[in-house]
Order: sequence, then C-alpha cells, then structure tokens
Amino acid sequence: MKKANLENPCPEGYRSTCPIANVLDIVGDKWTLLVVRDLLLSGKHRYGEFQSSPEAIPTNILADRLKRLEAAGLVKKEFYQDNPPRAEYFITRKGADLGPVLQAMGDWGQKYIPGVILPQQFRLPEIRN
Repeated sequence: MKKANLENPCPEGYRSTCPIANVLDIVGDKWTLLVVRDLLLSGKHRYGEFQSSPEAIPTNILADRLKRLEAAGLVKKEFYQDNPPRAEYFITRKGADLGPVLQAMGDWGQKYIPGVILPQQFRLPEIRN
C-alpha cells in the first residue's frame, strides 16, 4: 500500500508530485503523442484521418486515446453530424502547449536516429477551447 506523504501531498488524481511522472501519466504511451502530433501539426480532425497516419494506430486504441485526451482537456470533441453521430477533434490551448515538447523530440530524433525526416513546414493548428 502506498504511504501518504504529508509534507508533499500529491495533486488530486496523480501518483506523485513529480511533474514528469504526471505528464507521463497523461501522454506517456506510444500512441498519445502521435494523436497530439496529428492534431497539432498535420491538421487532422476526423477519426479516419487519424487512422490514415503511417503508424496505423488500432481503432480501439485510437478511440481510447481520444477519450483520454478529451478528459485531460488537451482535445475538444465537436459533433458535426447527428445521425449517425460523427465528431471532429480539435486541439485546445493546453494541448497546443505540448508543441515545444514535440519539437524537442523531433529535433532529438533527427540528431540521433539516422533516416528520420522532420517536415519542413507545419500547419497552424486550429485551437478550440
């Protein structure tokens, strides 16, 4: 059982006071930042657009990650059709603030992983709050 730390209580819903651990709790799997990348840098908004990414995210994982990102306030879901229900997803300001993190990861990858390619130009994200 985890002991309570009375000197440094954890933020509500998190397992520690470490900001890196808490960020990883939100975006630290192999798919979530790719969804953020597609929203932020590729202008993708619809489910099928995310599925067309070269990493081929499985549909069940994509649905879960979009729900998690929405619950964390990084993504806003907006319905554009009622019957059948169809939604678009938009990055929020909170999600867009991950841009420098993605840029740093891209720069690191380009420096140390042979053969990777950073796009020359990114789209400006459509931010919704």
